[in-house]
Amino acid sequence: MLKIRLLFVSVLLLGVTVVKAQTDNGVMRMDEFRNSSEREIINIPNVEGFQTLKCDFHQHTVFSDGDVWPTVRVQEAWKEGLDVISITDHMEYTPHSEDVAVDNNRSYELAQEMAAENNIVLINGTEITRGTPPGHFNGIFIDDPSGFVEDTDSDKDKEAVSKAHAQDAFIFWNHPGWKANQVDGSYEWIDFVDDLYNENMVHGIEVFNGFSFYKKALDWCVDKDLTVMGTSDIHNLVEHDYDLEDEIINRTMTLVFAEEKTSASVRKALEEGRTVAWASKYLAGKEEHVKALFHACVEMGDAHYSSKNDNEEVTNYYEIKNKSDLYFEMELQSGDATDKVILYPGSSQVITASGSQESLTYEVTNAYIRSDEHLTVNFELN
Repeated sequence: MLKIRLLFVSVLLLGVTVVKAQTDNGVMRMDEFRNSSEREIINIPNVEGFQTLKCDFHQHTVFSDGDVWPTVRVQEAWKEGLDVISITDHMEYTPHSEDVAVDNNRSYELAQEMAAENNIVLINGTEITRGTPPGHFNGIFIDDPSGFVEDTDSDKDKEAVSKAHAQDAFIFWNHPGWKANQVDGSYEWIDFVDDLYNENMVHGIEVFNGFSFYKKALDWCVDKDLTVMGTSDIHNLVEHDYDLEDEIINRTMTLVFAEEKTSASVRKALEEGRTVAWASKYLAGKEEHVKALFHACVEMGDAHYSSKNDNEEVTNYYEIKNKSDLYFEMELQSGDATDKVILYPGSSQVITASGSQESLTYEVTNAYIRSDEHLTVNFELN
């Protein structure tokens, strides 16, 4: 009966609305069905005095092989909580050229005003699309991509990257394991990139690209002091490719620890390697930055309760909190305490430890500091 009453009331209310609408030129507005204009706030604390900026430096539009207009990339970034984006359409690959005039500056020009209106830092960029190997490179903070080499002959590869370098671009190697020098699924550091590296013409590498984790690239970044990058390399709508309804899933991005939310500060942070790559459940970066990020997000309080068993052995209880929208999985490495801890975004857990324990060591198994090494963290107990 309750459901019938609710339906009856709904019909009456609808009837009232219709009558009211009919008196207003016979048009009933149904704006309640529109998608709400609200921005998701990605909550990640500042790290060691730096602002944590959410950035995606690799995206495509119809001006190369993407499926959307440039302003859509800005709308997505605003709605999904990003701070900084770059549209990096391919220089040498424009499959929509019969329908969209080829203009390597146009995507940036079209997106500029909307980005400014919505407080999104927009950085000019392009994808330098060479054969594989050597593969693709992104040049961001450029002035004008139209002057780059569009000839795809391999003997022009170095010249194409040099054009970006001449414009003082920040250059990173894209998806190095995508078809690059692959044998049975493996990929290696190649001579071409080594030459660029020795001439200071490559500054970072994509460790995460979309749904791929190039583990060797993380080792290269650590060993060669290159900046760790994470990007979506999105071509379709972000919401088409990512299940954004899941609280853990976001587009792949780079967390940049910058002094300010400005293009200049982002550039400085990238040059100094202050980044962590983030792909939903996974983090990757240099140990100092991943560890600083973890401790900015996770804290453990003093023991709030103690108990004794029949043998007079004391067990202490602690609350561990995740103050961020990141996700952490932890496994105990030393000590007598809770073996496994999963910290979902914005959550807390109660763990126990022997009263004799002075500290606990955990391995954060979803946070990589090398291809085969996870972040290790220590908690002092009080």
